[in-house]
Amino acid sequence: MRDITPNRISGWLIFLPLVLFFCLIAVFSSYFTVSAGTVAVKLRFGKLEGAYGEGIHFKVPFIDTVEKFSVRIKKDAFQTEAFSKDLQQVKLALAVNHRILPNTVESIYRNLGPEYTATVLKPMVEEWSKAVIAKYSADNLISNRMQVTKELDDILKQKMAEKEVIVSDIAITDFDFSPQFLKAVEEKQIAEQEAKRATNLVEKVKKEAEQKILQAEAEAKSLRLQREVVSDNLIKLRQVEAQLKAIDKWDGRMPTYMAGNGQMPFIMMK
Repeated sequence: MRDITPNRISGWLIFLPLVLFFCLIAVFSSYFTVSAGTVAVKLRFGKLEGAYGEGIHFKVPFIDTVEKFSVRIKKDAFQTEAFSKDLQQVKLALAVNHRILPNTVESIYRNLGPEYTATVLKPMVEEWSKAVIAKYSADNLISNRMQVTKELDDILKQKMAEKEVIVSDIAITDFDFSPQFLKAVEEKQIAEQEAKRATNLVEKVKKEAEQKILQAEAEAKSLRLQREVVSDNLIKLRQVEAQLKAIDKWDGRMPTYMAGNGQMPFIMMK
């Protein structure tokens, strides 16, 4: 029987922990987990083996590699520059919500790569932002912001759907123009406000003049009617009313003095 020398035993004792260590690494490297909202692709020597949904999956240690993709909605912010129809420089800040579907992960990995946001989505946003902005003047960009956003949103949804990337919505978070243009807009607004105030003042004066004319016409009409109503019968009526008032004031006593010819005076009531 072959003798086991102490030196050989000590050598095995040194080598055994290394063997156990590599075995543990191999065991833990033989599977991978995919969490909810994530899809993984497995590569073997660079060749795509397939896509895997959430759960535990096996792989060949030290040979297979795994890359994971989120299928949840992601929000990316982009900044770009464009020129309006009247050649005003416009700086845009945009926010794009997008996602990929689990059943398109393999195709996206082959055609777009894992960094599709930087390689495909960003250039697409920049290209079509310039195209849409160029259709509007700078003034219209400000006043028709919602329309511009919708037009850009529709185009990006269509173009990215062709790349199997789902764009849920896009928002223009900021328009930034040159200082010269902003100053010109401010001066224009001030001029419009002053013109509006002047117009309102003219309308006020015009209405006041119309009211005075109507008042004068009413007074003239009233005087004319009064002249038409005054007649001989009205004068006689007023005289009778005056006589009746005089009778009401008479106390019923006859005069106590005699006239020079010995006759009582005769009082005529008018």
